[in-house]
Amino acid sequence: MRRLAVVVFNGASLGAMSFAFGVFEMALAFGELPDLEIKVVGGEPDTVLRGGGLTVPVPEDLDAIRTADLVLVPNWRSPMENPPEAALAALRAAQERGGRVAGLCSGAFVLAAAGLLDGRPATTHWAMAPLLAARFPAVRLDESVLYIDDGDILTAGGGAAGMDLGLHLIRSWCGAEAANRLAKGMVVPPHRPGGQAQYIESPMPELDEGDPVSETMAWALTRLDTALPVDELAGRAHMSRRNYDRRFREITGTAPGTWLTHQRVIRAQQLLESTDLPVDEIARYCGFSSSAALRPHFRRQVGVTPMAYRETFGPRLGVLEPVLS
Repeated sequence: MRRLAVVVFNGASLGAMSFAFGVFEMALAFGELPDLEIKVVGGEPDTVLRGGGLTVPVPEDLDAIRTADLVLVPNWRSPMENPPEAALAALRAAQERGGRVAGLCSGAFVLAAAGLLDGRPATTHWAMAPLLAARFPAVRLDESVLYIDDGDILTAGGGAAGMDLGLHLIRSWCGAEAANRLAKGMVVPPHRPGGQAQYIESPMPELDEGDPVSETMAWALTRLDTALPVDELAGRAHMSRRNYDRRFREITGTAPGTWLTHQRVIRAQQLLESTDLPVDEIARYCGFSSSAALRPHFRRQVGVTPMAYRETFGPRLGVLEPVLS
């Protein structure tokens, strides 16, 4: 018997709950986890769930956490509000006795408030990441990934990342074959690795056409297949290298060389998704000398190798023409 406790707080969304334990409910329905017991637990007195005009009282209190193998916290109503101390104490006790504790989306704030993320890698929804970092600086935050499994503590980004984490847990419990059957039945991807970025195309800063640094950024994006020394970009902007670096950081928050590598990896992702070009050729189109040169940068940014990324996100029906401009 595996015991799952889902801790919710007053006014929690039924929609958010579906990402939290919908995968586990489907595992029960498909017979992949017949020995699973799921309990929805109120993290404070008189907790009710709401959504679609429904109001649903939560049947269990915090005592149900004591026997749980896995405790999920799907969300928290306000990142600026401190969660109830009774719930925080129950989560700490669950982890201390050997249970696993997971926070999904804003639920990571509850784990952080309990001290469970201090000094540990964690993620949350990318839009909430700056606030989590500001409120809990001891957390080793990585907002770019779908989920992080750090053994007894797990965290996931928003929405479908909770489903990804659920499938990951089922895979670790029952094996890849069972998780793949379940994913097929749910009509979802069988495996998006935790290292896969929460959003594939990183947002570009809004570029001011009148700004010489912004102009060089737009120019560079059309020439990612060529060498682009930062000194050349600074010269194109008619600026000293020092002033160019300073202005570039003001716009992007990072150094020019780091930004260029990031954009090259994004271009490689796009080509892996949309073409069947060999990885060596994609690497050259993106300004890397070979697939071996691309691989460490791709893995660091995306969390998987280019080939593993293509297996999950590459074209399935026919061959699409590459878009190289």
